[in-house]
Amino acid sequence: MSTKQMHSDVILIGAGIMSATLGTLLKELVPDWKITLFERRAVAGEESSNEWNNAGTGHSALCELNYTSEKPDGSIDIKKAVKVNEEFQVSKQFWSYLVNSKLIKNPRDFIVPVPHMSFVQGEKDVNFLRKRYEALSNNPLFEGMEYSEDPEKLKEWIPLMMKDRKSGGPIAATRSEAGTDVNFGSLTRILLSHLKSKKVDIQFKRQVDDIKRTADGNWEMKIRNAESGAVERHTAKFVFIGGGGGSLHLLQKSGIPEGKGVGGFPVSGLFMVCKNPEVVAQHHAKVYGQAPVGAPPMSVPHLDSRFIENKESLLFGPFAGFSPKFLKFGSMFDLITSVKPHNLFTMLAAGVKNASLTTYLIKQVMLSKEKRMEALREFVPNAKSEDWELLVAGQRVQIIKDTEAGGKGTLQFGTEVISAADGSIAALLGASPGASTAVSVMLEVIEKCFPQHIKAWEPKLRDMIPSYGLSLMKNPDLIQELNETTNKALGLGGQPKLQEAGRTVS
Repeated sequence: MSTKQMHSDVILIGAGIMSATLGTLLKELVPDWKITLFERRAVAGEESSNEWNNAGTGHSALCELNYTSEKPDGSIDIKKAVKVNEEFQVSKQFWSYLVNSKLIKNPRDFIVPVPHMSFVQGEKDVNFLRKRYEALSNNPLFEGMEYSEDPEKLKEWIPLMMKDRKSGGPIAATRSEAGTDVNFGSLTRILLSHLKSKKVDIQFKRQVDDIKRTADGNWEMKIRNAESGAVERHTAKFVFIGGGGGSLHLLQKSGIPEGKGVGGFPVSGLFMVCKNPEVVAQHHAKVYGQAPVGAPPMSVPHLDSRFIENKESLLFGPFAGFSPKFLKFGSMFDLITSVKPHNLFTMLAAGVKNASLTTYLIKQVMLSKEKRMEALREFVPNAKSEDWELLVAGQRVQIIKDTEAGGKGTLQFGTEVISAADGSIAALLGASPGASTAVSVMLEVIEKCFPQHIKAWEPKLRDMIPSYGLSLMKNPDLIQELNETTNKALGLGGQPKLQEAGRTVS
């Protein structure tokens, strides 16, 4: 059977928030480049970017306790929190540019203001939270954060969580009104709709079966139509692999040396969901607690207000689980087929190192609904089982690699770009904070892979992202200025007005 062969300047693999963001950035920078996107599913954003497959937290380190750590001397290290917050500010700037340029019509379709809170119990964690607050509140990125140990104040902030709560020792919380709920599924679809209007060729139900380097330095992909089975050959000067958990297999097929020795460990997630309007109306915040001992960072428990399809609901979780699939709609053989001679010993070392994590995940998988309700009642003491249902969320594949600090087979809990030395191909691996920092991550891809163009692109990059090339921490006046302009563009100046009937966003 003969196959068609076509050429593009850029090929994007995966119709999620990362490809949508990179495609949008590149179309603004070089409108005449031919961009083609392939997605194995029938619609955009069905995996990690889907609104029901993540908590929708605009991760800016306002509430996530795992972004701050206590040093041996008792002080709090806030470097990671500052980095994550700055990266989210970059995302807000780019989204604001799209709104102001009329490329996004209604920002309320994907982002709404929701307070971000941290909540802890017990003397040790209360002391930690107090020190964390003191360290962050002196930083201009976290201006306006509040702290309280007063049960009456907490009843004002989180009435659902405080109702029927028995006095069992000290409790404390921090609260920031700068927090947001982001519907990354909706944002992905908005961006891809814009790209389609700009003549980007977006093809669904297309499986990338193989990828290899050609003699002329381009990349050739074997693309299979999932419905007809027809095969096409596509070539491109640059390829971005943004296929979520599926990125690792394609990175391995590319054969680039930078991808050698890298493995992946899949972790699935489940949430408890409440859509009862009487319960939902009593809580309006994203409240993060401390992760259980032995739990991965992505398993930090949190009770979240969510706005999906103009309706408000509550999510609690995530409960970790294990599946050998690398994608929610993946194969049970994903994990085993990712083990190659070059990463075998790295994977084996990771297995030995993380035996306790494996045990934890198995226990999580075995939890009954009532056991999950017991965990929920740590947050909502009077939670009724009939108000909550179990939702299977997305798969995350954590990176496994050898590092100087962690040694062989170190499990990584972040997001990482792996690119070829010549910048002709890049793959995104890892998980949280992921989507919230998509713009910063894709700028990293652009800088790594198109260094010869950066100087010419800088004026446009600064037009889209005013803080581009600057440290917000070193420019506190710029932080205030950007907060005002982005909040105005994105409609984040106040809490969303909710209609009592159906609790819909007006």
